Amino acid sequence: MTPSYTLTLSCLDRPGIVHAVSGFLFERGGNILDAAQYADDKDQDATGLFFMRVSFACSQLSFDELKEALATLAGDFGMRWQLHPTSQPMRTVLMVSREGHCLNDLLFRWKSGLLKLDIRAIIGNHLDLKPLAERYNLPFHHIPVSAATKAQAEAQQYEVIQSEGAELVVLARYMQILSDEMCRNLAGRAINIHHSFLPSFKGAKPYHQAHARGVKLIGATAHYVTSDLDEGPIIEQDVARVEHSRTVEDLSAMGRDTESQVLARALKWHSEHRVLLNGHKTVIFK
Repeated sequence: MTPSYTLTLSCLDRPGIVHAVSGFLFERGGNILDAAQYADDKDQDATGLFFMRVSFACSQLSFDELKEALATLAGDFGMRWQLHPTSQPMRTVLMVSREGHCLNDLLFRWKSGLLKLDIRAIIGNHLDLKPLAERYNLPFHHIPVSAATKAQAEAQQYEVIQSEGAELVVLARYMQILSDEMCRNLAGRAINIHHSFLPSFKGAKPYHQAHARGVKLIGATAHYVTSDLDEGPIIEQDVARVEHSRTVEDLSAMGRDTESQVLARALKWHSEHRVLLNGHKTVIFK
């Protein structure tokens, strides 16, 4: 089977980028399987950047040879770029606390072949979800976190992440705020899920607060982790409508379902290299 790859890139928009990339691949025997591009130049706050994702097959050059040749092309256009073998699943570490709905959903999708991930380990600051990890034969690292031990705990967490070669870290309802240092260490490769569309209901029991206010929409947001709490670039969002007859338990159940689905979609797109960062926003080639 001919090896296939996914190339993603961004640079300042200018004429000839698509021609240069397609010509580069043609000259090296590459066959384009899928291509998408977007120029952010239409709005007042546009970045002026050009984004492209190309899936292609190529047998004439090895992965390393392609990367070496692409470095020259990228230099000509000032590109930020990445090249990934299509067959290679993304090495992933999951971080959890006590709530298991997102973890349970992700592990089922992963085991069913619906997510192109290579889940290497699960880190938990509580032991509640260790039995679930064991059912999937995954290592579970119990690293408690307190205000006094936070720095030490994060150092242990990061050691696990690095030792597993994790390209992606998922906060699957991990209920601890990461330090600025940890956020910097995981920049661009950590994804969080939280109850969005409830901006007025911070702190404990957000669905109880929402029910008391009679909200008509609840939802969830998956986003990249930054030092600005819950304000990283958004990957995916969704909402569910609420009727007056719904109880707090109903809202919580609907919220759990929405969180699980939103997080799964975000991880699927990220693991397929469909998400490109555009400042505080994202470009997603679905």
